[in-house]
Order: sequence, then C-alpha cells, then structure tokens
Amino acid sequence: MEKLIKSNQEQAVASWVNYLNQLRIDTLLSSFAIQDENLRNAITCVDEAIRKIDLEIVSTNRGGQKGMHGFIAEIAEVGVGNARERIFGKDAIYQWVNDNGPVDMVRGGIDIQQKFVAAGGRFSLGAVTEHLQKYPDYVKNGGRYQIPRDHFETIQRLRSMSPEEAGRLLSRSGEGATFKDWQRVDNFFSEGSLGIESIEPSKLEYHEVQKGLYESTLEAQKDSLRSTDQSLRDKAYQGSRPKLQEGAKATAVAAVIEGGTTFVLTVTAKRREGKRFKEFSEDDWSEILGQTGIGVTRGGVRGLSIYSLTNFTATSAAVASSIVTATFGIAEQAHKFRNGEIGEFEFIENAELVCLEAAVSALSSFIGQALIPVPVLGAVIGNTVGAVMYRAVSSSLSKKEAELISRYLADQHELDRELAAKYNDLIEKLDESMSSYLTVLERAFSPDLQVALLGSVELARELGVPTEEILDTKDKALSYFLD
Repeated sequence: MEKLIKSNQEQAVASWVNYLNQLRIDTLLSSFAIQDENLRNAITCVDEAIRKIDLEIVSTNRGGQKGMHGFIAEIAEVGVGNARERIFGKDAIYQWVNDNGPVDMVRGGIDIQQKFVAAGGRFSLGAVTEHLQKYPDYVKNGGRYQIPRDHFETIQRLRSMSPEEAGRLLSRSGEGATFKDWQRVDNFFSEGSLGIESIEPSKLEYHEVQKGLYESTLEAQKDSLRSTDQSLRDKAYQGSRPKLQEGAKATAVAAVIEGGTTFVLTVTAKRREGKRFKEFSEDDWSEILGQTGIGVTRGGVRGLSIYSLTNFTATSAAVASSIVTATFGIAEQAHKFRNGEIGEFEFIENAELVCLEAAVSALSSFIGQALIPVPVLGAVIGNTVGAVMYRAVSSSLSKKEAELISRYLADQHELDRELAAKYNDLIEKLDESMSSYLTVLERAFSPDLQVALLGSVELARELGVPTEEILDTKDKALSYFLD
C-alpha cells in the first residue's frame, strides 16, 4: 500500500508538470490561431482600401489631376489605420465620412480633417489655415488636422531651429527646406490660432498616395503587417518557452508534495507500531523529520528533472518520473551493495525489479491519462490500476513459480533415489566381478605351476580369448611352443 501511495504521488507530480507544459503549448497554439484571424482581417482592410480607391476614385477620376490624391489619401489612411488595429486583434476605429464636409474621417470618436497639399511650399499648413477660416470652431469642437508624415516631420524639424540655425539653411545642400520655409512655419505658429498639438502626421507620406504609386504603397503596408504578425508570433513563442520561474515552481511544489507524503507515511508507520502521538520520543521525531527531509530533497530533484526532461528532451512526463524513480531505486541498491548488505546477484536482481516496476508505473499512467484526459486524475487512476494488476499478476506468478519449483525438486529427489538404487546395484556387481577377477588373477600367477596353468586358462576364458587359442591341453601347449 505504501508503495502504491508513493507511486501515485510520483505520477501525480509528473502529470501536474505535464499539465503545465501542455497549458503553455495550448496557449501558444491558441494565440497562433487568433493571430491567423488577425492577419486575415488586417490584410482584408488594406485590400478593401485598394478596391475602393480603384472603383470609387481612380475609375471615376474623382478630384481630377490635382485633387485625386487627397481622396486616395483618405481611403488609404482608413484602410492602413484599421489594418494596424486589426493586426493586434483590436476593432477597426477609422471610418471614412465621404460627404465633402468639414470632416474627412472619424477615428474613435475624434473628427479628422486631412490635408495633403504641396502647393505653396507650406507643407499643407496653408490648406489647414483655409479650412480653419471656413470652420473656426472645428478645433474647439475637438477636431484635428492630419497632414502627410513627411510634411509633419519637416515642420517639427523647422520648429526646433533657432533663427540663427534657420539662416544657414540656404548654404546647406540637400536640406530639403529653405529659410523661407522656416519663416512660413514660424509665422503660422506665431499667430497662435492653432497649436502643433492640433496637428498629427498621417501614416503615409505625400508621394505615396499619388495615382500610380498607391498600389505599391499599400502592398508595402501589407508586407509591414506580415512583419508585425511574425513579430507577434515570435513574442508568443518566446512567452511559451520553459521559464526558470516555472521550473522553480515545479521543483518547489514537487518537493512539498513528496515531503508531505513521506511525513504522513512515516508517521503512519510509527502509529502502526502501537505508538500514540504523545508517546513519540525525540528519536521518533528526529527519524520522521529526517525521512521528511529526504522526501523534500527527492521531490525537488524529481520536479526539476521531470520539468527538464519533458521540456528539453523528447520524454513524456510519466516516463520522466519513472526514470527518476528508477534512478533513486538503483542508487539505494548500490548503497546497500557497497555496504555489504546485499550481494552482487541481489543487487542486479533488485535493480531489474526497480526498473520493471518503474516501467509498469509509466505505462499505466500514460494509458490512464490517455483514457481519462483529466490532469493528474487520469495518471493517478491509471497508475493505481496498473500497479494493482501488476502486483496481482506478480503474486500469481510467484505462486505458480513456487509450485513449479516444488514439483521440479520432487522429481529431482525421485530421480536421485532411482539413480542411487541403480548405482548401488552396479557397485555390487562391480564388486562381485572384481572379486572373481582377482581370484582368477591370483590363481594365474600362483607359485604352484599346476595351479598357475589352470588359473591362466581360466583367466583367458574370463578375458574372452577364443577357445581354440587357449592352451588348455598338453598337445596344444607342445604344438604352440615346438612348431
């Protein structure tokens, strides 16, 4: 029973660690599935923008040569803006108004008027001024202006310059702006009618929304979305990898569980001896605490080993736990062998038995978890059933083996008796034969010539010499020696 409890506790820890691992994997796969949907939605936003620009702007020549890019910019901003939200799993927040009124689009309840104007060299600020004059309460009512990203960056750079720095712009090649540009920007903000906080950059630059270029611009945006998608997947994967904190948690929990189990089993063993708690001596408590400490250490090693084996090698939790259990068992047998408590044969036999029981535990837990896909419960039930069946079969086999051995020993004893009887008969016959042989041999070499002659004849007959060759008459002897 104690072995079964410890085995269940070991496999329960293994199943719990496996559950933690599976939870991380399931979370990763779920996030990948969600991200697949996010990417599709994001790409769809850009594709819809391309389709709308083709059908409603380019094919109808809306805005003409000078104004078409403004409408393209509005639709592209809505498509790209919504796509960048959708790639993160958020709802679309941009809505194209399309009524030629003071508002071009709405973003999360904020009115936005977009101005993509390069004429006049004022980086779209001239168009902003004209709109503000026409709708003086637009900003007061919470509206915002949006200009090309490259225009906004240039304005920011010019605003940061002192008059002395701006005066040297003409002498700089490739600056992209002149002192006159600086004066225009400075005058715009010096008037104080509109602050920079009421202006924001578009996600696109002025040249990117021109007819003939917007397709490549939006295709590049789709590539950017795919890059963002991959980054999100990489982040999710990194988040799903085994962590030091989780490994430490598995180690601590396994140590506590195995230590607690050892404490209960040790106290129970003391109680079975007939002692009550109040009768426990200092030595008893020292033994209990010592065994508990060993259990805590084993549990910690078990938890860390299982977590490492299941995450860094292709090993299931049940097998990993059994490997640890077998390692502990063999180490214990090796300690007994070194101390002379058991011999070499017993060490090998016990080590084999430890490995067999660990293998049975692993297989039973694996099958139980597969049949009962409930974390920990399936492994424990499977291990319990497997252990009981193994012990029942093992006990049955032991009885059968004992019967076979007993029967074999009885057969051997009967055979010994039969062989002993035959051996005694043969010895008696051999003694009789040797006695006769020695008697004949003694007569054959007797000093009495007549006795020796007759003894030689008898010896020859005993040895199987043919009758015609035996010199048993005077005539045969004379013939043999004289002829």
